[in-house]
Amino acid sequence: MHTGNNWGGSFEISNGEVTTSGEYDRSRSSEWDGAALYHHQNLDETQQSWLLGPQEKKKKKYVDFGCIVISHKALKWILGSIVLAFCVIGLPIIIAKSLPKHKSPPITPDNYSVALHKALLFFNAQKSGKLPKNNGIPWRGDSGLNDGNDTDVKGGLVGGYYDAGDNIKFHFPMSYSMTMLSWSVIEYPDKYKNINEYNHARDLIKWGTDYLLLTFNSSATKITKIYCQVGGHRNGSQTPDDHNCWQKPEEMDYMRPTLTCQSGPDLAGEMAAALAAASIVFKDDNVYSTKLIKGAQTLFAFARDNGKRTAYSRSYPADIAPYYNSTGYYDEYMWGAAWLFYATGNNSYLSLATNPGIPKNAKAFYMIPDFSVPSWNNKLPSAMLLLTRLRLFLNPGYPYEDMLQMYHNVTGLNMCSYLHNFHVFNWTNGGLIMLSRGGPQDLQYVANAAFLASLFVDYLNASGVPGWYCGNNYISSDVLRSFATSQMDYILGNNPMKMSYVAGYGNKFPRHVHHRGASTPNDHKYYSCTGGWKWFNTNNANPNSITGAMVGGPDQFDKFSDLRDHYNNTEPTMAGNAGLVAALVSLTTTAGNGIDKNTIFTAVPPFYPQTPPPPPPWKP
Repeated sequence: MHTGNNWGGSFEISNGEVTTSGEYDRSRSSEWDGAALYHHQNLDETQQSWLLGPQEKKKKKYVDFGCIVISHKALKWILGSIVLAFCVIGLPIIIAKSLPKHKSPPITPDNYSVALHKALLFFNAQKSGKLPKNNGIPWRGDSGLNDGNDTDVKGGLVGGYYDAGDNIKFHFPMSYSMTMLSWSVIEYPDKYKNINEYNHARDLIKWGTDYLLLTFNSSATKITKIYCQVGGHRNGSQTPDDHNCWQKPEEMDYMRPTLTCQSGPDLAGEMAAALAAASIVFKDDNVYSTKLIKGAQTLFAFARDNGKRTAYSRSYPADIAPYYNSTGYYDEYMWGAAWLFYATGNNSYLSLATNPGIPKNAKAFYMIPDFSVPSWNNKLPSAMLLLTRLRLFLNPGYPYEDMLQMYHNVTGLNMCSYLHNFHVFNWTNGGLIMLSRGGPQDLQYVANAAFLASLFVDYLNASGVPGWYCGNNYISSDVLRSFATSQMDYILGNNPMKMSYVAGYGNKFPRHVHHRGASTPNDHKYYSCTGGWKWFNTNNANPNSITGAMVGGPDQFDKFSDLRDHYNNTEPTMAGNAGLVAALVSLTTTAGNGIDKNTIFTAVPPFYPQTPPPPPPWKP
């Protein structure tokens, strides 16, 4: 073996001897050089770099664009990315743009939606006070700005709504109208939203409830009076007032006294219902909703005061009773308590609404036909349907079940009374049910009944129940829906006169609506109390269209007189239009079907089963 200096020294030691030069040469040629060659072939990269120095790098190629220099490789990546993006994004867009477009035709609104848009505008035309810029009725302006100056209300009683064709603010039917509008919004919010009327309806409700909050001390928990009317007319009086004068609201220059009620369970109960129902509509505004609930509770406490249980209209037999006379208040107890229960979840209100004494005093179970007719004066059918809703969807059980079942049964019988084949009410030959029994203003009662019937069907459908019994006769819910649609179709023009009884709807509708503002030209001229009567007496059509106003309607022979002085036929009312709006939104299918099942129960706590009392001891 040889040990060697692999790094090329001048000699090599072997066994301690120094070789000669010849041997050295031979060893270099035969062994050393071979070993050196072997080791060089197996050097790692680091060693090679020591021996050989740095390798010469391959030069990159660049493209000079003048303002920027970029490598060939980067340029290829950029161009490739652009081509790829074009293929993935641009090409499909070009192809899609070049293809023929097939747009889905817009949904055609049904007749009920079209009429609903117009019916809501009536409330804009009835506004009193300082009007918002977006009120949308060009011939209306600020009015009644001195209302309530004879009260202790700071700023007076400015605002609210005029009731009908006159300029009186009747708080009883006004409250009822707000309750009905709120009920319809609570049941059908999606329908209102889908036809872009949700915010409009809420604005109309708030215009009314803001005003109602002025008519009593809403900051107190106990009150002793309510301002129950602004303006009016006393039969036989020749003093200039809201009936003796024919003036549009903007030009009223006569005294408009405020009537004060120290008792009025009917008025207070209806006002409480209006504020409570509205508090559910405005549940997204906690401050306002809470204010409404507090006001409703204060009003209802006033209504339940034992010392103040005289019908509000009896306080003014000459000023109120001839127009909006109340015949009882136990229906308002049931109605107001039901709404306060839904608004607060307080079971004490439900206990009152289902207390056997309430329907007994209201004669709710007597099955008197007139008591099945919903109106501003009779809340029984509406209140019992509202409480039937509770039984159908929450079924609270004992101790409420017995009375709720009775309300449910009577509600079913009320619906039976609306059907032609049971002959409870007379019908015209043209197909209109005569709920007013030949009296005036029949259409307002018909619209209310159509709403209750349609709503009851929606309750049944949401419960999975296909119908109900009228005695031994099983009635499909479709039959009741047909009743509601037939009555609304009659109102909208499917009648012997071929006339729509909603102003501005259809091609033929009343042109001489009994209405001061609509009949007086908007010509910036002043017409005095007596000077305005020429516009009442003219045979010309009204210069201003009071769009959406449902008039009183035809007589029992399907005849209609489009005459301004036939106010039973041609005068619209707030209560009538509130029922109209509710019925229309319940029936429209443009914006979907069915009710909002749960919103009304937002404040209602879960019901827990209670143990009924033990049966009386057995006696032999």
